[in-house]
Amino acid sequence: MGVRAPIGFRQLTGYLELSRQRALLAALEGVLAEAPLYTPAMPNSGKPLSVRMSNCGCLGWVTDKDGGYRYQSTHPVTGAAWPAMPEEVLAVWAEVAGYPAPPEACLINYYSASARLGSHVDADEEDTAAPVVSISLGDDAVFHIGGATRSDPKLRLVLRSGDVVILGGAARRAYHGVDRIIAGTSGLLPQGGRFNLTMRRVTRPLLPPAGPGSS
Repeated sequence: MGVRAPIGFRQLTGYLELSRQRALLAALEGVLAEAPLYTPAMPNSGKPLSVRMSNCGCLGWVTDKDGGYRYQSTHPVTGAAWPAMPEEVLAVWAEVAGYPAPPEACLINYYSASARLGSHVDADEEDTAAPVVSISLGDDAVFHIGGATRSDPKLRLVLRSGDVVILGGAARRAYHGVDRIIAGTSGLLPQGGRFNLTMRRVTRPLLPPAGPGSS
């Protein structure tokens, strides 16, 4: 029997038609004009990651040698607040997340042909009941997802431009990563490569106040 994806993993193949991909890319260009891509580094070792990153939303995920993995409200290089999340991005969350609160962070990863992302778990969020929703734009990526430990068997699949992935339920705590980029498989990005936009809810939403007679 082959390796199966964990419960709560969904790949919506070709979810975004080309016109929506182009609109997202145009919105992304505006974001990156305010919050340019930078090269993050691993905690402790300071080793640079092969992906370049930025964020939009009220919070952004960052990593560096001294501060480690964390969320913060400002760009680590420019010191400016992250730009607002574009409506084109929020619309995808509203359509597929099935969660009552909006995302607070959208991590923007740019993969050149040689970039990859090691197996990891998204574990820096307080609200783990919310799913993680990601959008692929540009060249194909070989993606893997496993289980709750790094050594669990991994399912490998190809993410193409316009695909949307949802990690919810058990998949929310599953190890996953990008093994490689298949260069030249999309003409969406003039410079080639791939953007991945990952939306996350970081804090737990406040419950509405109890009404009269609530116990």
